[in-house]
Amino acid sequence: MSDPLAVNIVMIEDDEGHARLIEKNIRRAGISNSIRHFTDGTTALNYLYEDPHGPARNGPALVLLDLNLPDMSGIDILARIKGDGKLRRTPVVVLTTTDDKVEIQRCYDLGCNVYITKPVNYENFADAIRQLGLFLSVIQVPDAEGAA
Repeated sequence: MSDPLAVNIVMIEDDEGHARLIEKNIRRAGISNSIRHFTDGTTALNYLYEDPHGPARNGPALVLLDLNLPDMSGIDILARIKGDGKLRRTPVVVLTTTDDKVEIQRCYDLGCNVYITKPVNYENFADAIRQLGLFLSVIQVPDAEGAA
């Protein structure tokens, strides 16, 4: 079983090439947390909410989210995560090809923490990941409600 205090990175990205590049950049930024990669929203949501080792039941996560998925919109996933009590505080980084200002603002309005447009500028991505690395190193897992 994984360390309950370790922050798992959940990457929801349907393009395998982009996923490999994102993971490579995360590793280059010095972050060694485990990465769970999903290529569609349905499987990712099942992991986030239903899996006994998923974040809703077993600790903190960071979500890297593409908006253009084969089975649903990343906007819907973002709205669900940020609208849910269990995962509301989960940081979400949107990584997508969409650079429409209205779409970007919509993501921030829904609660995304960082919005990065692909193709990813490595320096911008590395800066964002380093900042998230600081977050990952200091995150505290709250005590379970009602714990004695």
